[in-house]
Amino acid sequence: MRIRIVDTFTDRPFTGNPAGVLLLDSDAFPDDEQLQRIATELNLSETAFAHPLPPGGEADWALRWFTPTTEADMCGHATLATAHVLHTTRAASGTVRFAARCGILTATAHPDGTVTLDFPTAPLTPETAPAWLAAALGTEPLSVHDTGPHIGDLVVELTDEVTVRELTPDLAALNRLSRRGIIATAAAEDPARGYDFVSRGFFPRVGIDEDPVTGSAHTALAPFWSARFGRDELTGLQASARPGLVRTSLRGDRTLLTGNAVTVIDGELLTAP
Repeated sequence: MRIRIVDTFTDRPFTGNPAGVLLLDSDAFPDDEQLQRIATELNLSETAFAHPLPPGGEADWALRWFTPTTEADMCGHATLATAHVLHTTRAASGTVRFAARCGILTATAHPDGTVTLDFPTAPLTPETAPAWLAAALGTEPLSVHDTGPHIGDLVVELTDEVTVRELTPDLAALNRLSRRGIIATAAAEDPARGYDFVSRGFFPRVGIDEDPVTGSAHTALAPFWSARFGRDELTGLQASARPGLVRTSLRGDRTLLTGNAVTVIDGELLTAP
């Protein structure tokens, strides 16, 4: 199996979110244990596996994603990485349709090298902040929203950008969540810097203490901040140690996510799992 590692939501190597990509020659996936072993070995926030589907159907490729510990329902950055590999290797052109656990997703490559993902918009439901949340984060939230079944996170609005950047959450406390994790967010301190809001994502329950850039989270952040700003076109900065930019475009029940990607490693799996 050929393995590529792609840095996503960035145009520079060693920034953004790295994802493993394995394009399979077969017409089916290996068994789940094999897929999980490979993802655990790569130890990236997600590894994507894709195989081609017969022509004439509703999708071109079947796509699955695995964290180091479990399979994911939806993943933005690893989908961007997969589309980037398909287009840079000329295995696909134009718009690619993926069949995934969360439905049909599309990825469209543009002449400037960016890729736009078409994902379902997360349904946001306001919640009362759990009693333990402020202590786990080290700060009081302004608001809390549930993001629905495919993402399974809490969007937690904080007072300002500096608070988001300086978070040092109690990961053991977050690991007791029944949901996937926490997306902390705030409005940008200075939109002239090229982004409208900031975020950070913590997902210890699925083996990811902090995710560098979480594409799926932006299907919730887009409607949240679009409602606040009164604009459908926004740019989010995920302010991790490996920051990345996600351009969002809200289209009702769909959210478009646009970003760059760079292949940094191209290798081969030598030992069969």
